[in-house]
Amino acid sequence: MSVELREMLAKSAPKERLTAHLAATLAGAVVLRRRVGKVALLERATGGLFWPAACLAGLCHDAGKIPDGFQAMLRGAVRSWGERHEVVSLGFLPGLIGDESLLRWVATGVATHHRSLEGERGSLTLAYGGVAEEEWRERLQPLPGDVAAELADWLAATALHAGLPVTPSQAEELDVLGEALRLFEGVLETWELPVTPDEGLAAVLLQGAVTLADHVSSAHGTLHVGQPLDAEFRPALEKTFAAKGRDLRPHQIEAAAVDGHLLLRAPTGSGKTEAGLLWAAGQVAAIADETGGVPRIFYTLPYLASINAMSERLGALLGDGTLVGVMHSRAASYHLAASICPEDGEDEHVEAARKAVSRAAATRLFRETVRVGTPYQILRGALAGPAHSGTLLDAANSVFVLDELHAYDPQRLGYILATAGLWERLGGRVAVLSATLPDALARLFREVLDQDVHPVEASTSGAQLRHRLATRERHLTDPESVEEIKGRLAGGESVLVVANNVADAQHLFAELAPEVDDETAFLLHSRFRRMDRSALERAIGERFGVGGPRRPGLVVATQVVEVSLDVDFDCLFTSAAPLEALLQRFGRVNRVADRPPADVVVHPATFAARREGGEEFADGVYPRFPVEAGWEILSRHDGEEVDEAHARVWLDEVYGTAWGRDWYDEVLEHRTEFAEAFLGFAYPFVSRDELAERFDAMFDGTEAVLAQDRDAYEADLNRVSGDAAAGRLLAERYLIPMPHWAAPLTSWEKKLRLRVVNADYDERLGLGEIHGPAAQTYQAGEVL
Repeated sequence: MSVELREMLAKSAPKERLTAHLAATLAGAVVLRRRVGKVALLERATGGLFWPAACLAGLCHDAGKIPDGFQAMLRGAVRSWGERHEVVSLGFLPGLIGDESLLRWVATGVATHHRSLEGERGSLTLAYGGVAEEEWRERLQPLPGDVAAELADWLAATALHAGLPVTPSQAEELDVLGEALRLFEGVLETWELPVTPDEGLAAVLLQGAVTLADHVSSAHGTLHVGQPLDAEFRPALEKTFAAKGRDLRPHQIEAAAVDGHLLLRAPTGSGKTEAGLLWAAGQVAAIADETGGVPRIFYTLPYLASINAMSERLGALLGDGTLVGVMHSRAASYHLAASICPEDGEDEHVEAARKAVSRAAATRLFRETVRVGTPYQILRGALAGPAHSGTLLDAANSVFVLDELHAYDPQRLGYILATAGLWERLGGRVAVLSATLPDALARLFREVLDQDVHPVEASTSGAQLRHRLATRERHLTDPESVEEIKGRLAGGESVLVVANNVADAQHLFAELAPEVDDETAFLLHSRFRRMDRSALERAIGERFGVGGPRRPGLVVATQVVEVSLDVDFDCLFTSAAPLEALLQRFGRVNRVADRPPADVVVHPATFAARREGGEEFADGVYPRFPVEAGWEILSRHDGEEVDEAHARVWLDEVYGTAWGRDWYDEVLEHRTEFAEAFLGFAYPFVSRDELAERFDAMFDGTEAVLAQDRDAYEADLNRVSGDAAAGRLLAERYLIPMPHWAAPLTSWEKKLRLRVVNADYDERLGLGEIHGPAAQTYQAGEVL
């Protein structure tokens, strides 16, 4: 290799030789091919060319970085070259690939690995569409001819050595820029008109393969190429159970035997998680046999705290926590919290932040083959484009365990159902696990999936009853209700009180906390600073955690407690909510049925419209009808001991009403809406920036820092020298989550790119009254 080619750079910080980067990207594509395996849809759509095209595009994607202008930019001689290297890379392909179909797919992967072809911001059509050859050459020159010829020979030799289907040209003169223009025009023409669903999806996944291989190469990362949750999982679990004097339960054995999609109904404490994992291990073996790949397992849950707990549980089951990736928007915060001790000083925090950022970044590059997260992190793959198409590729030939889906949110459920259909098209298998799975939800999954869905139901026959239901005719905040709760506290019980909104929770805490010692009273809701929320959850878990000694005390919470904490209380007082939510709240009481049925007391909600003339909501949170329907059912069973089997009958009654039928139709409408807007791929390389904004508005809230914390936040940003990401992670401890609609209650700090809220705040009470112009339209606790 000549000195000139050896000195060509692909990256500047840190410096990386061009040929080394291209070779590493090819290696990354080869590992992806090994992990994903053959995907039937992609084989059909590309005529078996998908993986050869992905590997060749990975090898050649950055060959166009050799122009003098690009190299000068990397060496700091100029600030910006102003042109796109990927269009130059196209010029190396015609002399390397003789098969026109393969050339078309490779060119597509190379051209789209950074930018969309069409769109308003930065698209390649906007930059080069209709450019005459003279202008094209003038903009992209000078290009060192000797280096180009040597690089072309190196690409051919490397491809041949890797066993890729290339037929190097014997032409004496290499016209890289001329060939690049002709091939670029061909790529634009190929994708100008709409294509079939399979071809569009294949194109997006090819883009994902190239960008993902490129990112893994650039980060010098490695991908796991083994699946720890495999055929050895069942005997290992049986051995663990045997040591505790237990055997696998019938529904766990039945789930393990299922070949295909699964619907599992199993009450809390019945080993539902283990049943889902046994099923997943079986699907891994089946998919691996069919495809030759290494299936990934995605275990999804609706709340961040429950995701964090599940990742720790899976790590313990597998014997190595590093095998499990945490896949949610605060993954780095989770890794930081898991790695520091309360007595650590700032130096330890800084080092822990560096490591946490690195670990979260590795998961974002799809390193682990077992991942725990929210469904919405996987749904983001529907945004496609260079930033998200890798998520779609990673979903191919994968296993999805959807734990505790909440049926009462028709929009999000519809979107998940649409995406589950896509996972199936890509060779995936799906399980839905729930303690509260109505027949309506089971029917929906059967409707959207083409393959058979196998039902498994845990028997509740002979099970110890855990709860005694009681209803009251007064609101949870009524003085008589408060007095009743005080009586239970005076009796030395551990009491959980769940309100539907922050304002009610704060009011109840102010009334009840004086009845117990300060260190035994806790308020938990979503409007705390991250560091205070973490400290609260840790303290609550230590005092009221399952398996610990029984201690008196009080927790007042909102719905964040439903599945976020593994806690066990003597009794519950709660506002009425949809039955699914109430059953989750019941599950925090007498959790493992180790004592007689415990009291769960339900109070009616107050119904009012959020705006004049609008729909009425229960305590400002839940739609009126399902709450009223559930309340009517519960009232009929006042004073009864609750059998887990009753819950399903109650749920089916609610979803069998006219409201339930409307809900069912609404879910399907949202499923169709999402599929048409996000999953069509008729124009696979048109920018989806507008869709991304819509997606974020649907699934993401916003966060703000208190005005009094603003300087401390900025100080943390700059605390970690040379690592801005670690500094941001340290600063995030001051963030308070808020919904998107609450953004007008804040001011925008342009310098820090941060929302700031001028409000009262207490470490025990959370966010209080907001001051300034917003105070005229806002009451303390109104943020739900």
